[in-house]
Amino acid sequence: MKYLDEFRDPALARKLLDEIQATVTRKWVLMEVCGGQTHSIIRNGIDQLLPEEIEMIHGPGCPVCVTPLEVIDKALAIASMPGIIFCSFGDMLRVPGSEMDLFRVKSQGGDVRIVYSPLDALKIARENPDKEVVFFGIGFETTAPANAMAVYQAKALGIRNFSMLVSHVLVPPAMEAILSSPTNRVQGFLAAGHVCSVMGYWQYVPLAEKYQVPIVITGFEPLDILEGIRRAVRQLEAGRAEVENAYERAVRYQGNPAAQRMVEDVFEVVDRKWRGIGVIPQSGWRLRPKYREFDAELRFSVADIYTQESPVCRSGEVLQGLIKPNECPAFGKECTPQNPLGATMVSSEGACAAYYQYGRFMTLEV
Repeated sequence: MKYLDEFRDPALARKLLDEIQATVTRKWVLMEVCGGQTHSIIRNGIDQLLPEEIEMIHGPGCPVCVTPLEVIDKALAIASMPGIIFCSFGDMLRVPGSEMDLFRVKSQGGDVRIVYSPLDALKIARENPDKEVVFFGIGFETTAPANAMAVYQAKALGIRNFSMLVSHVLVPPAMEAILSSPTNRVQGFLAAGHVCSVMGYWQYVPLAEKYQVPIVITGFEPLDILEGIRRAVRQLEAGRAEVENAYERAVRYQGNPAAQRMVEDVFEVVDRKWRGIGVIPQSGWRLRPKYREFDAELRFSVADIYTQESPVCRSGEVLQGLIKPNECPAFGKECTPQNPLGATMVSSEGACAAYYQYGRFMTLEV
């Protein structure tokens, strides 16, 4: 495919691998932040082609995976109510709540629909004025502008039967939480290109300086990732800790100002709970007071739902890069895509799903 095949060239990949091998002189631990990058690494065997000195660990950049269990339970409660059309991206339908998932609600008669944009849900609301239409608004900075636009248009057009269950999280605070942890192993980051295409990468500069870690903005194709690794290793070997943009075809330093203005108008920054990790200060968004009438959590009185995480599922440790998916005792046994204990096994960006799908089944000594 034009513009993609050129970033999958085996000869160029071999050249980058040779350059990495020629550069590295000691062990380094790098974390790719985005779940899409994790899948690309595992699917293309990049983790197995790299020199043994370089270890890739997987970060919390899967929005489905970090959506708290209690938010899933809130979604299930709303979707089970009469007169509700509950709209979501397809990834969320198989994510387990405490007792069921959205597919089970649908099978029991709930009107649960897969949409490809929050604006699709807004259209459904306009076409069904006698129903309450709720959109499950999850994601990182990448999906925030479209979600903000849907709420903005609902208010502007006077569509009062539309609301949004918001569970938005932000990447830089999560990176800082990992770096400041006493169990941190990360020595360099590959940052998510699509997040930076919206927000830019000026927020990463203080992190690189404060914690003395290189941060390289990368894309998602094999050559993108290998180039990001090459740049990160060169910095580490030279004792540098800078932010580099290896995804210039999509990312600018300041990002997309128009998208940022829309997000700033609709959302405000708050502390946010991450599934398996806990509360990270100033790491999420919620609707501002002037848009609070579109907050599904308040409209349907589910704000007081709190749920305990499964003690068996170790996805929180996976999301922090503390263990690999196949180091979890439940991986491939009690926890499979057909019977998942956590979202990391069913999300299309989940690290556990990548390991299961692409055959990283070996049991490691822990």
